[in-house]
Amino acid sequence: MISLTFVLNGKITTIETPPNRRVIDLLREDFGLTAAKEGCGTGECGACTILVDGESRLSCLMLAAQLEGRSITTVEGLEEGTNRAERIQAAFIRHGAVQCGFCTPGMVLAISDLLDRDPAPDREKIRQGISGNLCRCTGYQKIVDAVEAVISETHGRAKERNT
Repeated sequence: MISLTFVLNGKITTIETPPNRRVIDLLREDFGLTAAKEGCGTGECGACTILVDGESRLSCLMLAAQLEGRSITTVEGLEEGTNRAERIQAAFIRHGAVQCGFCTPGMVLAISDLLDRDPAPDREKIRQGISGNLCRCTGYQKIVDAVEAVISETHGRAKERNT
């Protein structure tokens, strides 16, 4: 067992856990944060995506020992800190980009990471940004359309504030 201190969704957290425990298991079992899903357990599907120090990471491939001193954000924490998650999810619904919802939390975090790095990506960059997240229900056209809508809405709000 090791003692780990890290920031989880904006709150400093200390926990005792085996160092080789997977982060997805720690989040789901110890903290009750169930948005990150285990789809494949091999880093292929992206359903377990979280943000580590603001960048997309696959929690099924991370060990607990890697959390020390880091800042972890799950979809649950993203919703608390910004309305971006709500805007992305609303755009998904409006554009028919959600069906079963299994991939949605990972997609939302991957898109949030993408928009932090590039506030106005083109369609190809959006596709690249979500390429690590699989969706078996919708295909990707509607997801890309939803991201473009979020970008358009964001830029529309920025223009309104500047006038």
